[in-house]
Amino acid sequence: MTAATPELLNRIDNVSVPALAGATLDIRSPATGTLVARAPRSSADDVARAATAARKAFLTWSTTPAPVRGEYLFKAAANLVARKEEIARVMAEEMGKRLEEARGDIQEAIDTAYYAGSEGRRLFGRTAPSELKHKMGFTLRRPIGTVGVITAWNFPVAVPSWKILPALVCGNTIVWKPAEEAPRSGHLFAETLWDAGLPAGVLNVVHGYGEEVGAAIVAHPEIAVLTFTGSTNVGRMIAETAGRMLKHVSLEMGGKNPVIVMPDADIDLALDGILWGAFGTAGQRCTATSRVIAVGDVGERLLPRLVERAKALRLGDPLDPAVEVGPVVSERQRQRIHGYVETARHEGGAVLCGGAIPTDGPLARGWFYPPTLVDQVRPGSTLAMEEVFGPVLAVLRAGSFDEAVRIANEVPYGLSSSIYTRDVNAALRAVESIEAGITYVNAPTIGAEAHFPFGGVKATGNGHREGGWEPYEFFTE
Repeated sequence: MTAATPELLNRIDNVSVPALAGATLDIRSPATGTLVARAPRSSADDVARAATAARKAFLTWSTTPAPVRGEYLFKAAANLVARKEEIARVMAEEMGKRLEEARGDIQEAIDTAYYAGSEGRRLFGRTAPSELKHKMGFTLRRPIGTVGVITAWNFPVAVPSWKILPALVCGNTIVWKPAEEAPRSGHLFAETLWDAGLPAGVLNVVHGYGEEVGAAIVAHPEIAVLTFTGSTNVGRMIAETAGRMLKHVSLEMGGKNPVIVMPDADIDLALDGILWGAFGTAGQRCTATSRVIAVGDVGERLLPRLVERAKALRLGDPLDPAVEVGPVVSERQRQRIHGYVETARHEGGAVLCGGAIPTDGPLARGWFYPPTLVDQVRPGSTLAMEEVFGPVLAVLRAGSFDEAVRIANEVPYGLSSSIYTRDVNAALRAVESIEAGITYVNAPTIGAEAHFPFGGVKATGNGHREGGWEPYEFFTE
């Protein structure tokens, strides 16, 4: 470590080591473009070392009583509580999440650690009566082996906690590649586990690029389980390799999340939920509100106020408590976002606010993109169908509840959804008929709780869930 630039190392078998080839990658602040950390640029050789360490550690970790494994997670939770502010500031610096949101990210990991630790006493099997006399039948849960974990940059602590902590308490060992855009946040999370006394080789961290380290984790023959959060295209490639190698695989991927606003909705409540859902974390959430479907005449009442409030949101340094929207993660991502807005214009959309890259003042130093609303978006158009992963909200119109549901369901994804209405019948019909893993009533599309399952349908995932009780079934046999 230097005072100017933190230098990360891989952690394999509880030893901090550089990449075998000695290569590194630079991490720059999306708010200022300044260098904030340097991480190893690892290769398949580094993954192989980590897999060997994990396989060796599995022999003893898997036979450690599950309640004892849970105790390590309770200690890690206490470490996370003590270091919450430190990690939050690092997260804000390296991937641009506002401090308030970064603290929430870490709190999710704290909650998950306590929940997962308690599951060490609840890894239930089943007993059932036999069809024969003098015969007893019962089942036990056993860990599978080494788990390969590949996570995204937008939740660099919370999402890894959903994967790593259940896998550990179930008795598996880990090879984890944190996101290359936010490696220091991930590394600090891992340190809370190592500092809790986790035995050597149980949790191994290998930094680097997805196409190098991530691909090597997916293809390694001794890594039996894969859990991934990221794009649908990458998830498909992982599933293809995992299928050929008969690996267990859990995929959490894209979303194109709708909010249906009915004519009887509480407009003030809907405004708050839409703004936070669309522009929190600069729209860089898999659960972000990407589409508003205004039913009947509600659009005329909703849109002017939505535009006014979106224009008033303050962009800037994520470390500034007064800032409401931080930067997007990279210049490449910003150009991708802007490309979607330009395509929407060409396809007949009306940009009501935003839609331009800042070119002067402090915002020109970083990768900022203003909250953007595009009205008159047609069902089936590019902006109506594809995930943007930025602060861009498409507005579509529907004449009835049934039409709104058809529009909500036309996309290939199905992660989160929401409806604003005072009609309990409409609310329950939405829960029943929207094709999504999550449906909120009178609440934004974003959010998760550690003890509820989280995940989606269609191209959003392959049927597994994170959070709640389901990971403990996925990570055991």
